Amino acid sequence: MHSEVRNDVDKLGQAAHLASTPAIEGETFSRVSFTGEAVDMISSLGRRHGPLMFHQSGGCCDGSSPMCYPAGDFLTGDADVLLGTADIPDAGHVDFWMSREQFNYWRHTRLTVDIVPGRGSGFSLEAPEGKRFLIRSQLMNEDGTDVEPSAVS
Repeated sequence: MHSEVRNDVDKLGQAAHLASTPAIEGETFSRVSFTGEAVDMISSLGRRHGPLMFHQSGGCCDGSSPMCYPAGDFLTGDADVLLGTADIPDAGHVDFWMSREQFNYWRHTRLTVDIVPGRGSGFSLEAPEGKRFLIRSQLMNEDGTDVEPSAVS
């Protein structure tokens, strides 16, 4: 695991993204980032609920959306993988977890947490706000570089 904290901003497309610190042993690239709008919502939720965490499962329905919880409210264990941690104002070190089974399918994917209008799960903290978190994805190579669009058919 990396001990160095990366609060850098990646330019992906037109929007600025807050990149997480890599958490998988031996990795030097970020697998998870957060859009500016998602960071604003997470900060707002953090002011009300304290430190936060995310979990992405492979479940059906809302279970396939990233779920935001107070840190420690969702119990993680050997069946989960910590993909990254981001320092987000008013929300602390926000861990992003994924079920190990889902990670086996998504291991070649960079994830961007975004926020959009709509109702998500009643268990995720943003639900009462009339918004929901969602994942935008980008295929990546083993070294963390983006797969060129022409290579995907």
